[in-house]
Amino acid sequence: MANSRAPSWEHAVVTGGSGFVGSHLCAALLAGGTDVTCVDDFSTGTRDNVAELLGRPGFRLQEADVREPFAVDRDPDLVLHFASPASPADYLRLPVHTLETGSLGTRNALALAHACGARFVLASTSEVYGDPEEHPQNERYWGHVNPIGPRSVYDEAKRFGESLTTAFAQSRGTDTLIVRLFNTYGPRMRGYDGRAVPTFIRQALAGEPLTVAGDGRQTRSLCYVDDTVRGVLAAAAHGLRGPVNIGNPAEISMLDLARWIVELTGSRSVLRFVERPVDDPAVRCPDITLARDKLQWEPRVPAEQGLRRTIEWFRTRHEDSAPTSRAQRTGTGHGERALPLRE
Repeated sequence: MANSRAPSWEHAVVTGGSGFVGSHLCAALLAGGTDVTCVDDFSTGTRDNVAELLGRPGFRLQEADVREPFAVDRDPDLVLHFASPASPADYLRLPVHTLETGSLGTRNALALAHACGARFVLASTSEVYGDPEEHPQNERYWGHVNPIGPRSVYDEAKRFGESLTTAFAQSRGTDTLIVRLFNTYGPRMRGYDGRAVPTFIRQALAGEPLTVAGDGRQTRSLCYVDDTVRGVLAAAAHGLRGPVNIGNPAEISMLDLARWIVELTGSRSVLRFVERPVDDPAVRCPDITLARDKLQWEPRVPAEQGLRRTIEWFRTRHEDSAPTSRAQRTGTGHGERALPLRE
């Protein structure tokens, strides 16, 4: 395969395209002149995220569950598989759905790409590294994951998806890419999805205590969504197979993040320390040497600027961030439907 390819596409299919990152990806592709079919079952995404794209030339919204084989009206030359519950509140509420989306859904998206001769991009995650014993994490590190812990439904779904994607590339010649996304944040996140940035912002704007897990010393590396999307598209336009880390190598502790968000919002909220979740990683930081060298990519949006943009979005959409059910508030419930067993 050539080392690089033209960064433009005629038609892209984005599974999970009405989700947080997926909707930004759809908008960026359209802005670049690519027709987009957004495929989503709305189990965690929402039509509101793509409302501004509806009716625009070249955009089509298709409701479908990727756990079942699906077809689109027009052959794509790019398939981006971003469908999956991704927040703790969602994957704890939908554990089997999450595993099936990472396995059956990945297989079905790969089958579509292979049949059409399209480039396939798997949205994997830094969660494949688990609670890492190497720091920072580069793509050669295999990870430290509890396969039966509460987070495993997401971690192992993504790890299996990477293995399946690699098998299609090696045994069938499918043109594939694996991107591992690190802690993306920005507008369109949901205030009750269980991730630190939206949770802290929602709590600060409401004047509630900010709930910091453990002692707050655990770190994350926050990447603004525009930078993440730019990195994904740069990798898609390259012959790189990956996996490749897409994230921000600047770490911040959860305690410092909470204090910073209180300051940026002008809130009078206090901090409240709560029990740390099971298997919560102590550190998380990408080594992005590969992305820098091969893609000439690195994050551009300063953290303060990204947080201010996200806070402003929550200020204007605050009512929209409320959960629609107790299950979404707590991350519990049994909102799954059974799928027939397959061979």
